[in-house]
Amino acid sequence: MYKKSVRGELILGNKSYADITRDILRHQEPGAKTPLWWWIAFIISFVLMTIGLGYYVPKTIATGIGLWGNNNQTAWGWAIINFVWWIGIGHAGTAFSIFLLVLRQKWRTSINRAAEAMTIFAVMAAGLFPAIHVGRPWDEMFIFPYGPNSRGLWVNWNSPLLWDVIAITTYLTTSALFWYIGMIPDFATIRDRSTGIKKKIFHALSMGFVGHVKTWRRFEDTVIIIGGLAAPLVISVHSIVSTDFSVSVLPGWHETIFPPFFVVGAIFSGFAMVLTLMIIIRKVYKLHEYVTDDHLDAIARIIMFVSLIMGSAYLIEEFIAYYSANPYERYIFLDSYLKGDYALTYWLMVIFNAFVPQLFWFRKFRRSLTWLFIISIIINIGMWLERYNIVIPPTAQDFLPANWGEYHPTKVDVWIYLGTLGLFGVGVLLFMRFLPIMAMNELKQQAKRQTSLTIETSVYDIFEKKLIK
Repeated sequence: MYKKSVRGELILGNKSYADITRDILRHQEPGAKTPLWWWIAFIISFVLMTIGLGYYVPKTIATGIGLWGNNNQTAWGWAIINFVWWIGIGHAGTAFSIFLLVLRQKWRTSINRAAEAMTIFAVMAAGLFPAIHVGRPWDEMFIFPYGPNSRGLWVNWNSPLLWDVIAITTYLTTSALFWYIGMIPDFATIRDRSTGIKKKIFHALSMGFVGHVKTWRRFEDTVIIIGGLAAPLVISVHSIVSTDFSVSVLPGWHETIFPPFFVVGAIFSGFAMVLTLMIIIRKVYKLHEYVTDDHLDAIARIIMFVSLIMGSAYLIEEFIAYYSANPYERYIFLDSYLKGDYALTYWLMVIFNAFVPQLFWFRKFRRSLTWLFIISIIINIGMWLERYNIVIPPTAQDFLPANWGEYHPTKVDVWIYLGTLGLFGVGVLLFMRFLPIMAMNELKQQAKRQTSLTIETSVYDIFEKKLIK
């Protein structure tokens, strides 16, 4: 039974269907001006994307990856660090849409649409790095397992590069399809409220959706089927990425804990980025009645719980390195990380990921937009540092000290990373400007359910009071 005194309302203000449509599509109404903050953010993101991806990526392809900081010892540098980081952020959309749906968490309805959009652009940014890291992108056609009989060439199924291609393309395709199909009813709503060329565009996007009972039934069945197919991808994609490392024999990489460790870390960083994005959306579009304090509180609680798992994983790695008596593992984890050359990045990672999120035990931090925003940024910095600690130390300091070397990123590394941040920003901003940022059809269902449950609760309370009298 729904108890407002315990769980709080998920949609404030007793919203009607018309109110929900008007509030979510307010920024798309005829005559609505694009706010100044949007133009400033879009110009900054577009400039970063143009310089990073429009100039330095072609320059890298034309000249070679010798422009990066990679060397003989550290063949994997910022490119793979950022690849894994972006893949982790991209897990948030599927986790919100599928896992919380399976767990029947109704508070997801205000957040899942933006999380799914974030997934699309994060995976696009991630896929760029392996494409240019191979050094010869014009030969990438040979990676894809198509037409082996016609080409007389079979791909190398033992190659982690092939695993990444299959994982990324499958995840991107499935996530985009799930995101698009979920928006079809909302596209139909925009179609019916539009005229001219906009009406024609959304008429095509809505695929003839008219809202009949049979249409709704097919729509809901399709969403469930695609969601069920997409759910295993959350586990498989980042497990494949982790296997890129664990199949090697390098100390610090050859670990069985990597697949679950990477999956949990991906959900951790993804939820933190969702928290950042939803705070911004709530603030700039004044949607505090839909993204309530209870929504943000729920995300903070999940982050706090996953942070405990991350801290436990760090302890397990240190313990196994000590207990195994392997001198190479001991050097990486007990010497290099705890007190050696990479102690600063390691301890910052531990503090940012394992200790700072524990502030969410206190209600004051969970209910403060300022603290929520700051901690979400800190977590994503900490998760980037985690990827740095995974990639760089084991390669820079391997089995033979005579081969040890230092890794330093160049400005090309930095600008390409900034370019992917610009790509992500441009994509999210375009989504916020031209598409419904929340699932109106799900919000209306939630508003109806909330109203009916509130009425039932009121009737029950009245009946209970009469019995007491």
